[in-house]
Amino acid sequence: MVSTTSVARFAERARARRTVARRKVLLTACGAAVVAALGWLLLLSPVLVLEPAEVEVRGAGTVVAVDQVLAVVDVHAGTPLPRLDTVGLRDRVLEVPGVREARVTRAWPHGLTVVLVAREPVAAVPEPAKDGTGPGFALLDMDGVQVGRVDAAPEGLPVVDVPVGDKRALRAVLTVLQQLPADLLAQVAAVSAHTQDRVTMMLRDGVEVDWGSAVETPLKIAVLSTLRASPATQGATVFDVSAPRLPITR
Repeated sequence: MVSTTSVARFAERARARRTVARRKVLLTACGAAVVAALGWLLLLSPVLVLEPAEVEVRGAGTVVAVDQVLAVVDVHAGTPLPRLDTVGLRDRVLEVPGVREARVTRAWPHGLTVVLVAREPVAAVPEPAKDGTGPGFALLDMDGVQVGRVDAAPEGLPVVDVPVGDKRALRAVLTVLQQLPADLLAQVAAVSAHTQDRVTMMLRDGVEVDWGSAVETPLKIAVLSTLRASPATQGATVFDVSAPRLPITR
């Protein structure tokens, strides 16, 4: 029922305004309480904390020590996942020896997934005795980064011989090895390079391959494969593909 007098109408409007104001205050208070509760749930409560048992590490390969990666993550045990700095954690994982790339993602509600790209060795380089240790082999990845040292060259890993300190020759060798198909790479016993333009490979069956520089490696691979499969070159012990359009066998 609407009042017919001015005073009643003014009083009714005032009551309506007070009711609306109370509702706004109540809704604001409820919203703030919900936000506060949600913030506590996500950022402070133990509901979403990181549990070390729920951490998964993938892609460690043969070089990366998984326990070292887990040790980096374990420092943050008990931290709620929404507060966890995954970018900073990734940077610390990259400091673990043998890690080339890393990606850290949350695995709700309590875990992390750490995906690694490991620095796998592709060559063994002879090293003289040093620091009280005997002679051995430095294991290098495709970027020329040392990922380990062993007393004897691992089976199946090419031994690389380049002049000491010649980074360009080493880079040429590693570039060639990186582009070789798996079946050909498995046949390589040793690689030498007096300069970056004089890469020579010794295969495990005693065949010598004069490769030249790392230029046109895909073409050289195709030429070498064709020559070795040809009946006309059966018995050849040297394949020179340094000029792949004019190869030489003997």
